[in-house]
Amino acid sequence: MVHSDYLSGSESHSSASSTAAANGKDRSSKRSSKHRDSKKRSRDAVEDDTISPSKPNGTATRHPAERRSSVSKPARDFRDKPVEPPRKKKKSKSKRTAPTPDEEEEISVTRSPSPVIDFDGLSRPSLGTRERLEESEEQKQVRLERMKGAVRTILECVGEDPDREGILATPERYAKALLFFTKGYQQNVRDIVNGAIFNEGHNEMVIVKDIEVFSMCEHHMVPFTGKVHIGYIPSNAVLGLSKLPRIVEMFARRLQIQERLTKNVANTIMDILKPQGVAVVMESSHLCMVMRGVEKTSATTITSCVLGCFEKKEKTRNEFLSLIGVNRR
Repeated sequence: MVHSDYLSGSESHSSASSTAAANGKDRSSKRSSKHRDSKKRSRDAVEDDTISPSKPNGTATRHPAERRSSVSKPARDFRDKPVEPPRKKKKSKSKRTAPTPDEEEEISVTRSPSPVIDFDGLSRPSLGTRERLEESEEQKQVRLERMKGAVRTILECVGEDPDREGILATPERYAKALLFFTKGYQQNVRDIVNGAIFNEGHNEMVIVKDIEVFSMCEHHMVPFTGKVHIGYIPSNAVLGLSKLPRIVEMFARRLQIQERLTKNVANTIMDILKPQGVAVVMESSHLCMVMRGVEKTSATTITSCVLGCFEKKEKTRNEFLSLIGVNRR
């Protein structure tokens, strides 16, 4: 009997031990399974870049994967905006009258998509000078006499004697000089380019740097001088190299501000050549802040306008700035 009780006690003890061991294994396997699940979830969270930051309550929100634009601000040139798929047009009951042939010819010849260019010889934002471009010799003489009278009045107002020997011919000299300084008003892009666009299959960067500029500040009508650097990446077609300085000269020979002059040059090249991108940098000294006003003789103003791939791609833009020497200063 004693032996039997001993055996039964040992059997019960071994059964309890085996049950406890089984329970321990179950708990251990559950813990390891939970650990594996948590590690898998953390790996998935790291690999999945579409999970947004946690909310205040600790939950995470999934968004469908979408590509973020590298440019945080909208493009400055309308051609750089992404092209949206065409939408279906609704049928309109109202009938639109088609433009006449004369209107179509005028639009195609005199206007361009750019807000700063007019192929008809006019200049924006000013009224333009078709009269100067087409006037006769008698009309030119009348214009010159009016300007001479105005300059004579200015000399009198500053306290000079217009009849003094040294100043006697100054009104005529200044009138002719001012007409030369502003001769860009009677020039247009079409005549300057003159068909010098060549299909060469070239798609690498083209740069013309250190183009000298002499222009007149429209605020004080005193000169500002400097240099312009132009770069563009063609779409197969290239522009005659001499045309780039001529375009700069046309816009510089008008009453200007440096910011608008820089944009004028860039938009013109973009319009007439349709390249992959255009970059223009201008650095100049303004006599209106050297001879008067703040009187800072060493101050230099730098402006830039980048369009197309130069605006979208930082590497391309930095290559241009490095080649013209801006990054090394």
